[in-house]
Amino acid sequence: MTKANRPKKGSVLRKEPIKDPAAIEAIKTLLIDKLRDLALFILAINSNLRACDLLALFVGQVRHLQVGGELVVRERKTKNIRRIVINPAVWRALRNWLAAHPRGHDDQAPLFLSRKGGALKVATLNNMVKEWCEAAGLQGEFGCHTLRKTFGYQHRKRFGTDLPTLQTIYGHAHQRQTLDYLCVQPDEVRDAYMKEI
Repeated sequence: MTKANRPKKGSVLRKEPIKDPAAIEAIKTLLIDKLRDLALFILAINSNLRACDLLALFVGQVRHLQVGGELVVRERKTKNIRRIVINPAVWRALRNWLAAHPRGHDDQAPLFLSRKGGALKVATLNNMVKEWCEAAGLQGEFGCHTLRKTFGYQHRKRFGTDLPTLQTIYGHAHQRQTLDYLCVQPDEVRDAYMKEI
């Protein structure tokens, strides 16, 4: 992303999560023959890693992972160590992608290769996410941060994961930050007001 394309310092970016589980399935179906993109999408929505951390992964970091194993990543933004537990969906997607990866036996190769052979760039992923969401019929503001937000939104709404757990997963200092991040709290407040007592 060039300096001219970056938002002004202090501005708020509001990328939305993918809220509808059917849209998530539609994107998976759309990507079924694009193993790299499918693995990237599935890993992203199941890990909540930032785009820069996803795209910095190397083949050697994931090659030997098993279901229930941990992907260990040092976050670029916070420098914190993150331990991502690999679920069956992520394991399958990574196995399929590594089997087709042009440099899948090179531990130093970027996990998510660009056409030029280097790692995908964040700006490229941002455009890919916009295209996937548009193809799935979604309307709104989407980008690479959508993937991180989708993890939390789906965990809170579909699986009932409590806010303290999500706050810990995201590494947020305050629960309010997590609520804002998940785009859930305004919906829940509105729903509460609509209930008749």
